[in-house]
Amino acid sequence: MADEFIKGFALFAIGGLGWITFGGWYRTPSYYDVVQLVNPAEGVNTAYGEVGVFAGDVFFWLMVLGALTFWVLIPASRQLRDAINDDDDAAAN
Repeated sequence: MADEFIKGFALFAIGGLGWITFGGWYRTPSYYDVVQLVNPAEGVNTAYGEVGVFAGDVFFWLMVLGALTFWVLIPASRQLRDAINDDDDAAAN
């Protein structure tokens, strides 16, 4: 169980740091605005800018789906598998 937690935490941390970095570069027009990191990208007119915006989105979804996978989906699937195996063992006896 600790193994899944640290894997999910690592993906959450890497994704979060990447999202904050690319969001700060491409989605934050001013540091004094209330809404940061979720603004639409403005002034991106180069291929590198498009790659940066795409990388920020990828890091965001890595953060969300990586943590969700290792913290919720994998433990839930193991619980479900154990419950199904217990039901099969009880039915066999």
